[in-house]
Amino acid sequence: MKFWDHQDSARSETRRLLLGFALAVAVLVVAVHAALALAWVLMAAVLPGRLPFPQGFLAANVGVSLLLVLGGWWVETSNLRAGGVKLAQRVGARELRPSLSHAEQRLSNIVDELCIAAHMPRPEIMVMPRADAINAFAAGWDESDAVIAVTQGALDYLNREEMQGMVAHELSHLHEGDTRMKMQLAGMVFGLELVYNFGDTLRERRGLSWWFGSAIMLAGLAGWLTGRMLKAAVSRQREYLADARAVQWTRSRDGLGGVLRKVMAQRRDLPRGYEEHSQTGLNHPSVQHMLLVDLGGGGRMERWLDSHPTLDERVQRLYGRKMQPIKVIPVAAGPEPAWRPETAGQPADVTLASLVDPFARYL
Repeated sequence: MKFWDHQDSARSETRRLLLGFALAVAVLVVAVHAALALAWVLMAAVLPGRLPFPQGFLAANVGVSLLLVLGGWWVETSNLRAGGVKLAQRVGARELRPSLSHAEQRLSNIVDELCIAAHMPRPEIMVMPRADAINAFAAGWDESDAVIAVTQGALDYLNREEMQGMVAHELSHLHEGDTRMKMQLAGMVFGLELVYNFGDTLRERRGLSWWFGSAIMLAGLAGWLTGRMLKAAVSRQREYLADARAVQWTRSRDGLGGVLRKVMAQRRDLPRGYEEHSQTGLNHPSVQHMLLVDLGGGGRMERWLDSHPTLDERVQRLYGRKMQPIKVIPVAAGPEPAWRPETAGQPADVTLASLVDPFARYL
């Protein structure tokens, strides 16, 4: 995997999508004014006499539209500022207990190793004990409240190399500021939705308000859908970036690749489905877009609003070809070997060839 090229591509595509998001907000403001102007013209054609536009019509329309969008963004992001640890606790995660579990000690060591390799501070580590599905998420506005939460299924079914790949993916989200970006975009989408809701409220009053409410609803609905699609597209690019970063930090595509292929097997083999084994915590709207793997694919139209690429797409990017699922079996977690700082960030099966040329295998 040419992870440098994939990272550059993901960053470039993210910049284009964020520019598109800003343009969508500007177009929404123009569309609201145009819709209200059209509603005024139609109303004037029905009513007798001449009905000119009121003074300050443009300024009022633009001001109210921006107030709704930016005000909604501020309210929603303020609600999400509780911090990564509190968010993880809200969805059922608990603190790590390395002294009581070999698997959790292994996880703690892996996070320490990769944080040293990535030159970043160690986040809080938490476990979701009721989730048997393999998954994880990272959250937090900044380094002071950053957290990585993994499911019990990840502890039970992933070997050390795979756990390294999963943790590296989540650390990439923290390192690149993806968790903060996603929460800000979620706030902006909420602001766009407020424009639609404002129009709906006006429309219920009937009379002249019905005309203006209908116009605002149409413009607001188009802006909200566009914002949701752009937010989802940005999220998918950040998943590609985190996948490539995980390969860079671990020097192993089989680590993260093994995780994704085991999730493919869980979705195929679990009697009640992958989503059921995720339990209620991962279904929480606040964390769904932050997960390593989303909780299920929808129809073709819904794919435009999905926050994650499909597993097949991600695996194919890692390996350059399609790969089959890997059978999911419990991994015996014995005592964790003594950890030494000089080996931090290296996969468990480092060979002489990989030390001489660690890039050759993936170019």
